[in-house]
Amino acid sequence: MAGIGFGNWSLTAAGRANRPPSPYQPSHVSVTRRLRKTYTIRLWSVRHARFLEIVYGKFASLFLHLHPVWKAVGYKRAEGPVKFVERRAKGLLFDCRMCGQCILSSTGMSCPMNCPKRLRNGPCGGVRANGHCEVEPDMPCVWVQAWEGSRRMQGGDAILNVQPPVDHSLRETSAWLRVTAQAAAAREPALDSQKGSARP
Repeated sequence: MAGIGFGNWSLTAAGRANRPPSPYQPSHVSVTRRLRKTYTIRLWSVRHARFLEIVYGKFASLFLHLHPVWKAVGYKRAEGPVKFVERRAKGLLFDCRMCGQCILSSTGMSCPMNCPKRLRNGPCGGVRANGHCEVEPDMPCVWVQAWEGSRRMQGGDAILNVQPPVDHSLRETSAWLRVTAQAAAAREPALDSQKGSARP
């Protein structure tokens, strides 16, 4: 079968096989680059899941205490700068995809959105014998890492909870602010009842 002609080059398997060696290597295709940069830091986060669980707990409490500030400024207005910091911090540690529905505390600090199949409730049936991904053989399975990380965490049994499907309308939004707003809304009725009972 003839390949698609483009100048003197043919886009067939035979043409690719006879392609002269080139020093060019696409940066996002290099297995070595992925292993060294992305996977190494992600695996570090899983190994230190308990430490990150403590940090996240304190950070969540701090953000909740700052709820009056976010409310005064406006959550919508705070979204931009908070999302800027969140993207870079979580991107470095977890290779975050900014799905807006972060469940790291329930998945051993291993982000399930890094799974090529985007599975949110455990691994597929194609996990290799060495614990690597079926789709990307050089990548450790996200869910194998999630289980290992969860065993290091105090609240690690949260990995057994069934997660809802991803809401794509929340993509590219701040999970930090969303969780804070939800926690504040859940806390306000309790605070109001305490104030009412304290009145003479």
